[in-house]
Amino acid sequence: MPVKHLDGKVAIVTGGAGGMGSWISKTFAEQGAKVVVADTGADVEGRTGMDASRVNALVNDIKAKGGTAIPFVGDIADMATGENLIKTTLDTYGKLDALVCAHGILRERMIFNMTEEEWDGLIRAHLKGCFVPTKFASIYWRQTRQGGRIVYFTSSAGIRGGSGQPNYSAAHAGKIGLMRSTAKGLARYGVTANCISPAAATRMTDRGLDQAERIARGEPAPSTQAAGTAMDPKNVVPVIVYLCSDQGANVNGRIFANTGHRVTLWADEEWDQTIYWPEPLWDIDKLYEYLPISLGIEGFPEPPQQT
Repeated sequence: MPVKHLDGKVAIVTGGAGGMGSWISKTFAEQGAKVVVADTGADVEGRTGMDASRVNALVNDIKAKGGTAIPFVGDIADMATGENLIKTTLDTYGKLDALVCAHGILRERMIFNMTEEEWDGLIRAHLKGCFVPTKFASIYWRQTRQGGRIVYFTSSAGIRGGSGQPNYSAAHAGKIGLMRSTAKGLARYGVTANCISPAAATRMTDRGLDQAERIARGEPAPSTQAAGTAMDPKNVVPVIVYLCSDQGANVNGRIFANTGHRVTLWADEEWDQTIYWPEPLWDIDKLYEYLPISLGIEGFPEPPQQT
């Protein structure tokens, strides 16, 4: 019989009924985990309010295939709701082993056109939506010392920046900082935290400005053509299974990219070159003289692009 790598585990998947989240929820259940599918059921801009129908439908599908899952519909960026998510999980299954934050919304706009609401709403959904359940999960893990797994979804926009996505880029960069802080702070309790930067065709990527133009011309949405290809969101899940399993216990504070058929480990940022001034205060004129020569600021090459 196939090995069930998450057998006996209890996992929360936020955004668990979405394009990638639904595959995480289904695959986790297939791998033996009891899954809490947490979602609002809203559209990709997060403006349609709560809709339990998609969440319930996914849970029913998991159960029909022999898996174990319950729905949780609510705004996890709200403190009381996030606390209730963890409480519901513990009341239902008696423990919590993994928290996968796969939720997110997209509100694209150039920085000079972006509204306060577009900024605040996305930052809240993405970044506070990771902080809140992590806070209450970490209280449980600190008390029990049983260990746990955290996986946040980040993006190449958070690592390199995305034009027309200042809010999205900032939120995903913030998730990396939150992950690294959490990885250090909770390691003593046996908890790991990592990020995954995925690439797949989903309803969110359909909503991107470049794809929207193609769809408007009558071309099929990429997400409708992705099944069985490198851009199938199901391709993103195996590395998340690994990170949430017992075998992933020694992986902490890292960023993985999952692009099609490739899984890549990002290198952490490092100091590149240094200039040093021996006096107590820098001489500004000397800095102007040395910096372009020593650190190569003049004609500094563009960073290599991800391929």
